[in-house]
Amino acid sequence: MKYYIIAGEASGDLHGSNLMKGIYEEDPAADIRFWGGGLMDEVFHAHQEGTGLVQDYKDGAVIGFSQIFLHLNKYAGRLKNCGEDIKRFAPDVVILIDYPGFNFRVAEFCHREKIKVFYYIAPKVWASRESRVKKLKAWVDKLFIVFPFEKEYFDKKGVSYIYKGNPLIDAIDMSEAMNQKREDFLKKHALEDRPMIALLAGSRNGEISSMMPAFMGFADKAHALPAYRDYLFVLAAAPSRSMQDYSPYVGGRPYVKVVFGDSYGVMKNSVAAVVNSGTASLETALIGTPQVVCYCGTEFNFNVAKQIIKINFISLGNLILGRLCFRELIQYYFTSDNILSEVRRLIEDTEYRGKMLSGYAEIRSALGGRGASRAVAAAMIDELRRG
Repeated sequence: MKYYIIAGEASGDLHGSNLMKGIYEEDPAADIRFWGGGLMDEVFHAHQEGTGLVQDYKDGAVIGFSQIFLHLNKYAGRLKNCGEDIKRFAPDVVILIDYPGFNFRVAEFCHREKIKVFYYIAPKVWASRESRVKKLKAWVDKLFIVFPFEKEYFDKKGVSYIYKGNPLIDAIDMSEAMNQKREDFLKKHALEDRPMIALLAGSRNGEISSMMPAFMGFADKAHALPAYRDYLFVLAAAPSRSMQDYSPYVGGRPYVKVVFGDSYGVMKNSVAAVVNSGTASLETALIGTPQVVCYCGTEFNFNVAKQIIKINFISLGNLILGRLCFRELIQYYFTSDNILSEVRRLIEDTEYRGKMLSGYAEIRSALGGRGASRAVAAAMIDELRRG
């Protein structure tokens, strides 16, 4: 069968690559075309010849309401090109992975053209913009969810879904980083064997510019303390970025190191992590590194978000538990002093740290075991064969 997959971010590239592995295992003759990134492209070339990648997510990611408005013409062009490419390829199904701003428009187009649509990793309608539930019902043939708390929500909304666990467990447990010795990690990235604190600022321009000043302020203040003078503050940089994106913030700090494309390795080998809100916070919990989650946007974006977001926590781990497992420093509370205070508690307060790690075990248990990606692929193929 023919599959057209659209992922618009780094996390989507990761989940898309694992889904593709599952599809090829369940349907060895699969013909796949996709929007995504290097991970998906690597899987494609292991199974097919030619070119499968249509658009690299690195060329199109934006963040925030204001930036979306500024890129409307570019979005319109991409949507037009996407629609034309889908029609030429004539897939049995279009699989949309998260990225709702773009993917809902694609879903509408496919519905109009009578092309079957699966949505993998549900848009977070339970957090904001609940009006999109109507679009899910109207334009999507089957929804594939990845969080247990979503089941009750979509049951109440009357949305048909399939739940097979969360693919992050596979992605993390089977990664090279989790099976690599510390000395090999240090050698690979030319790092000294010193205690490390991980910094994850996100992969988008807006995230980097809003996170980095406070991150560097925290590193400076911690380094000035005798107990932390020997620590390295290791920035886990996205593979889609370059040193030019970080050097304006990092410059002149020998105790701050930048590591590209190995976030899991940085998290695993750190005693604590300061994490931009998003998928990275759940990854940190599954890896087992004590963390504090941060978020800061422009005043405009923050004020808009306050009006539409209706959840108690911004972190997936806290949402899964239904309580605060790790602290969230949002907007005005996101300061270098608050980060320093929380990180010191993570490292110095054994009881506090232990309680967080117990919460992590609950999060992992709630997400189920391994094999989610292949189980989802099998369910998708079964839907297509029955449909």
